[in-house]
Amino acid sequence: MALSTNDETAGAAGLTHVPAHVAIIMDGNGRWAKARGLPRSAGHRAGVEAIRSVIRNSDAWGVRVLSLYAFSTENWKRPRDEVGVLMSLLVEFLRREIDELDRKNVRIRFMGDVGRFPQVCREAIADALARTQDNTGLTVNIALNYGGRDELVRAARALMAEAADGRMRPEDVTEETLSEHLYTRGLPDPDLVIRTSGEMRQSNFMLYQASYAEWVYTPVLWPDFGETQYRDAILEYQGRYRRYGDVGEEI
Repeated sequence: MALSTNDETAGAAGLTHVPAHVAIIMDGNGRWAKARGLPRSAGHRAGVEAIRSVIRNSDAWGVRVLSLYAFSTENWKRPRDEVGVLMSLLVEFLRREIDELDRKNVRIRFMGDVGRFPQVCREAIADALARTQDNTGLTVNIALNYGGRDELVRAARALMAEAADGRMRPEDVTEETLSEHLYTRGLPDPDLVIRTSGEMRQSNFMLYQASYAEWVYTPVLWPDFGETQYRDAILEYQGRYRRYGDVGEEI
């Protein structure tokens, strides 16, 4: 079976329902490093290379939005040195890749509360947002200091504030108005969520948005998740029958 694409100019044969929005829980950097007798930092650095690969292939195959779970609200519990490495790799990645991403018309977005991050990280984030805000190609949505429960609490607080100011009534709260107060405002919900390393948990990721997503779990550790593994996940998605609660007709 050939992998198809939403981009007609690619001329790829096969099925035509490549997911518009792919979200990935990138897991297994530490175990990858441990298996090789390396420090965890080496696993995180190898994981950055996997990010480059998945961005490149998403762009080539016609995926419109790629969301990457890079740093959760719970990751602050990790050792200080490891958190520092993750912050340094974030800055390094954004500074090294921003020119190429901008040339390829990639738009960078972030979801989560980055106010807790060091200033150098916030500056790199702000630069990436400003440089790519008008781009119209693949959107790469990076989750930083993100948690699904925290996101919903923030949305609820915002809605309550609007109600207190008289700008909203209880009956005005709908799925659409709630979605407008999430970090993913303006983005489609994920069609496919991939989790690497064999774990089968949602881990507080997109609790609301992923309610009807198809999930693909792979035992492959994130640094080893390359083009072949990504292709296999999308092919598995293409074989799914998405009913959304209805009986529907099989694609």
